[in-house]
Amino acid sequence: MSETSDRPERPATHDADERQAPDRLRGLPSRLLALASARADRMVSERLAAEDARKWHYAVLVSLDEHGPASQAGLSRSTGIYRSDLVSVINELEERGHVARTPDPDDRRRNVVTLTPQGRKRLKRLDKVLADAQNDLMEPLSVAERALLVGLLERVLTR
Repeated sequence: MSETSDRPERPATHDADERQAPDRLRGLPSRLLALASARADRMVSERLAAEDARKWHYAVLVSLDEHGPASQAGLSRSTGIYRSDLVSVINELEERGHVARTPDPDDRRRNVVTLTPQGRKRLKRLDKVLADAQNDLMEPLSVAERALLVGLLERVLTR
């Protein structure tokens, strides 16, 4: 509690009323991107958790779907997941029947990870969950504004 108020102090988080933020803060692109990112991350994580999934599960399934079977090192590069963390993600997906891990025929010390039919079905469901989350996140924007925002963000990130 604040010494001057009976109300508990509100932490400076994404939940703070933006109308109360100073103008110089409200107009900072970096801050707006961070707040939007936090909201998007929270929304996606909550929706995936409701499906007993995580963002990393989705990333691995998408990578395998788009690029085909891959080594664990290749998956680490394509998804941005650290190799040490990727092992547990693959273990979880394998236990659920979404991926299969087999020895690489060219190098038996490595494994090749493959998307299973069950994993492809799971990915379809998660694609729907994420599409719904994206639509909810971008609901205030028109289709043209969404496309413009995505293009602008891509430009900022590829600079």
